[in-house]
Amino acid sequence: MKKPILQKDVIIIGAGMAGLTAALYASRLQLSVLVLENGIVGGQIANATNIENYPGFLQVSGKELIETLTQQAEHFGAILDEFDTIERVSLKETPKIIETADHIYKASAVIIASGMNRRRLPLPEERRYASRGVHYCELCDGQRYQDKTVAVIGGGNAAVDAANFLTKYARKLYLIHRSTFRADEVSVQRLRDNPKAEILLGTEVQALHGESWLSSIDVCDKASGETRSLAVDGIFVNIGVVPNTELFAQELPLAEGRIRAGEDCRTDIPGVFAAGDVREKEIRQLTTAAADGTTAALLAGKYIEQIKRANSR
Repeated sequence: MKKPILQKDVIIIGAGMAGLTAALYASRLQLSVLVLENGIVGGQIANATNIENYPGFLQVSGKELIETLTQQAEHFGAILDEFDTIERVSLKETPKIIETADHIYKASAVIIASGMNRRRLPLPEERRYASRGVHYCELCDGQRYQDKTVAVIGGGNAAVDAANFLTKYARKLYLIHRSTFRADEVSVQRLRDNPKAEILLGTEVQALHGESWLSSIDVCDKASGETRSLAVDGIFVNIGVVPNTELFAQELPLAEGRIRAGEDCRTDIPGVFAAGDVREKEIRQLTTAAADGTTAALLAGKYIEQIKRANSR
């Protein structure tokens, strides 16, 4: 069965903060805009429970912020397509080709905002206990652990925010990190002040144990070399992220997995832009993702206008 071929002005790959902001701005330019997302709309930020550093909000959840941004983009005509997996891209062609499981799309411009995935726990037993005590989304799975003992692995903002969120369910919570905190001091102090939380810095998880479900973990104090077992019902892993750029590796130069693009979000291919966490840059925040999405959309609009003027001569 032949796949239907559809034409769009702009295709945006990824529906996180950068992608949805790009969709909002591009659709306001009265361009036909399609957002392709192979997972859930919102990406990593959809799981954030307590955002306090996004301008205009004293406090907002990632879910609420993403829902509002999605409504804005759709209000101006952007179409969001979840779970239609991209199988192939040909970005150097004119128009550019994006083939998914169900369609072949042709687009004048493409904005890559595919974001990142959480890094998996690098232990051989991880697969055995995946969703059986090993989790990567506290919003999705936190409720399972009412009055139980859990551990959060990691020391950045995502890990500490997850730990603070999970204390509403857990009877006891360990925060385990191999080094020092990289999280905001306000969030760290909130966790330190919680009597349910025990913080183990300079500590690594070495092994997972349990029959059909995780029941304990071995942790090692890096300074003393002492290993001990902690009884836990579940762990939530926040040890970094991996850029979702494998699909573009044959067409665009990457730096440590991220797409090379300047502050104008332009890649080496005319009409192709990179926005958000997939772009090589020093600062990665919600605000910079939104800025990238804005920049990419407006410059994509200018690029399309140039093409139209050239074709009309």
